[in-house]
Amino acid sequence: MAKNVKVLIIEDHDMARMGLSVILSNNPDIMISDMCADGLEGVEKAVELKPDVVVMDIGLPTIDGIEATKRIKAVNPDIRVLMYTSREGDDDIFDSFQAGADGYITKGASAEQTVAAVKAVSEGAGWLDPAIAKVVLTNIRRGSEYTEKRGEINYKLGKNLYGLTEREMEVLALIVDGLTNPQIAEKLVITISTTKTHVHSILQKLYVNSRSKAISMAMKEGLV
Repeated sequence: MAKNVKVLIIEDHDMARMGLSVILSNNPDIMISDMCADGLEGVEKAVELKPDVVVMDIGLPTIDGIEATKRIKAVNPDIRVLMYTSREGDDDIFDSFQAGADGYITKGASAEQTVAAVKAVSEGAGWLDPAIAKVVLTNIRRGSEYTEKRGEINYKLGKNLYGLTEREMEVLALIVDGLTNPQIAEKLVITISTTKTHVHSILQKLYVNSRSKAISMAMKEGLV
């Protein structure tokens, strides 16, 4: 049976909070532990409930999501924090990861992407919304004023900007090497069914619909 991922939602907009709750609750592997609309209250609930993942807005009353993330991580670094926000500014992105966030997704993401992001960070993988990943990569490649901050991004996420698990990274590398599903299954000592599941997840997380496009993406973004 799949693990139930316990999630605490910290979001001050009523409609966004309820909508997110519905999206996550519809997935059988996710359980909503609680919800709140205030940054300070959110920290207290996180410390009390010890959820697997906190889905955190940035613009919150009393203290913002970045400060709340710092405080949660200071008390319990094992709690994963996924920033869930409409903000796409460079400072918000980098400051979130400096505070200890494990992922960053925008409110415009699809339900499938949101669920995938929650599951990815619960498994210890970093997650960046594709649009956000482009901002990070652009700043890294430019050697911009974020030189000091980008080290934190690389530390948190490494090459994995799309929420791929360690096993999925292994499968992706073998796909790039040209192995078929049966060959990958034999190489990793897993079933073909499990291999297909990993391949499907990889395609979904990379937002591509074929192995060839996954290979192209992997090579272009330096994932392997």
